[in-house]
Amino acid sequence: MKETAQAYYLGKKGPHRLNCAQSIAETLREKYPLDEANMKLFSTCGGGRAPEGYCGAFYATKSILERYFPQNAAEKMELLRSFAGSLKCREIKALKKKSCLECIGQAVEAVEGTS
Repeated sequence: MKETAQAYYLGKKGPHRLNCAQSIAETLREKYPLDEANMKLFSTCGGGRAPEGYCGAFYATKSILERYFPQNAAEKMELLRSFAGSLKCREIKALKKKSCLECIGQAVEAVEGTS
């Protein structure tokens, strides 16, 4: 799953390149479908434009976790915060520890490790 999400982000899978949030949602959509409103919102969540400045990949993951695994959402989000140093895109980029590709991979694994 990690490689699939990263391939969507890099434009190596699908008809065009997807942003980080879309990459997560598209990779997981068969197993964890989201409504059309969420899918549309994710199209605007790349580059630090997710609500509250979230990393788009982490925001999509949060949406899926809250819908399908509400009992595990806070714990998984804390693991992502520990991994990247923050849940906010600009802060993650400022730390220069993790790339967008690494965050996408970790985000998919957070959901997959819950099921």
